Amino acid sequence: MWRFMRTHPVPFAVSVVGAVAFSAAAVGVPVVVGRVTDRVVAPAFREGVDAAAVWGGVGIVVGIGLLRGMSIILRRYFAAMVEARMQRTLRLSVVDKYLNVPLGFFHDRPVGELLAHADADVVGTTTSIKPLPFTIGVVALALFAMASLAAVDWAFAAVALVLFPALVALNRWYMRKVERPVFGSQRLLGEVSAVAHESFDGALVVKTLGLEDAEVERFSERAGELRAVDLEVGRIRAAFDPVLDVLPGLGTLLLFVVGGWRVQQRAATPGDLVQAGLLFSILGLPMRIFGYFLQELPRAVVSIDRIDEVLAAPDAPGASGGLPASLPPGPLGVELRDIHFAYRDDPVLLGVDLQVAAGETLALVGATGSGKSTLALLLNRLLEPDSGSVLLGGVEVDRLDPDVIRSAVALVFQEPFLFADTLRHNVGLGDAGDAEVEAAAALAMVSRFLPELVAGWDTVVGERGVTLSGGQRQRVALARALTRGPRVLVLDDATSAVDPTLEAHILAGVGNTDGTTLIVVAHRLSTILMADRVAYLDDGRVAAIGSHQELVEAVPGYEALVRSYETDDDYEAESA
Repeated sequence: MWRFMRTHPVPFAVSVVGAVAFSAAAVGVPVVVGRVTDRVVAPAFREGVDAAAVWGGVGIVVGIGLLRGMSIILRRYFAAMVEARMQRTLRLSVVDKYLNVPLGFFHDRPVGELLAHADADVVGTTTSIKPLPFTIGVVALALFAMASLAAVDWAFAAVALVLFPALVALNRWYMRKVERPVFGSQRLLGEVSAVAHESFDGALVVKTLGLEDAEVERFSERAGELRAVDLEVGRIRAAFDPVLDVLPGLGTLLLFVVGGWRVQQRAATPGDLVQAGLLFSILGLPMRIFGYFLQELPRAVVSIDRIDEVLAAPDAPGASGGLPASLPPGPLGVELRDIHFAYRDDPVLLGVDLQVAAGETLALVGATGSGKSTLALLLNRLLEPDSGSVLLGGVEVDRLDPDVIRSAVALVFQEPFLFADTLRHNVGLGDAGDAEVEAAAALAMVSRFLPELVAGWDTVVGERGVTLSGGQRQRVALARALTRGPRVLVLDDATSAVDPTLEAHILAGVGNTDGTTLIVVAHRLSTILMADRVAYLDDGRVAAIGSHQELVEAVPGYEALVRSYETDDDYEAESA
């Protein structure tokens, strides 16, 4: 709660002022009505009162009522402002953290859970904000009420002293009971979101394999678990709410029993009893709001814990060793020194040493799982090696600002991601001018299929580029990388869906680009033959490096692998 207060202190303070003003006015109404009862109403039945006294009493009651109404407006408006601003603060914090964490953060968490953190957990955290100022006002109201009751009669104050501790004890019971199922509810909400996201994202696979019923069953199972936990929370609330509702009524009933006895003893006046009764009656709604705050507090605690777990994740490392280093001008050489890397406990790279000269075209060849894609991610510092060094232009990448690395090194993957936007935006991303976009499109052969699109550059390609073929999506992704003018371009099987003839034109054009070092993860013999040198990865290491012909003659494992690629190339050529 203190965290919310200090984050947006001004609107919160104004809301609390409104809540306390409401409490003062709420206590003032019974006091005024009690005095009016004794000085205007009761005398009217005995000796009568003049009109001035009547209108004076009316004016006081109306005035304090207006003050009470204005205080409600003040409290509600600014409490809603705090809630909205805090949601914005938390969402921005979560999204900024998502942008700053290393890539491995996303390997360990499903998309549904990430979405739940940014939405359901933020809402769950902030549901307790809006009633918080009123809750503080309720504390003030209780103090004002106790002072007013004690001033009237000690017996009336004793009844209140029984009521409020009972509420505290009830709240402690509720908190203990509800915290565990609320935590389970928030966790299962993320799991339900994850299942739904996977089903939507894999709609093509689901429909192709006829898995609709299986996906419905999978979703129903998670939703059923969520429903069961929410029902448990509902049962606990069902026991809590009626007791909370009945407490003010029981207090008022006890008050009139005690109050009648005190009036009979002439220790209190009828006006005092009216004042005390009104005080207890107005405590009903504030106690209900206080109860709502207590109901939402466990969910808020669980939600903020989940958000804090995200915010505590370490950011991707920046430049180390003081001021960031700078890259030399021109094409950049690449060097890897004794690189070791493992995904959790699964080792992938076991001491990779590799040098790529500036302006060279190198083909990375290896069996599936040999670490080619991992090497590509290490070059762009999307992954950090467990040990060893990666150098660009002779500079260790951990001494470079990540933005400098991303501007110098571009990666294009086999499965490109396109945004549900226009073709022009997907290539230029709003940063590149028309000339750069069109030059990159020509080099990546996007211009070949551009005339076929009804709206040309303004064609919306759909989510993930669903309206384009696999080869077209790959060419768009390659054009997007080229618009940034990379000095190191890494193609991770990025033209696998393009026919071999067109691929040869594209790679030849990219390889001849001035100032670009090209590293190609290759699965086609035709692609390998275009490289200046070939690096063969085997068993987590660079087993051999040289020209294609040299490796075929000297390395049996490489020769067997490329023979299979050669067969695939022949099959593709026959199919074409």
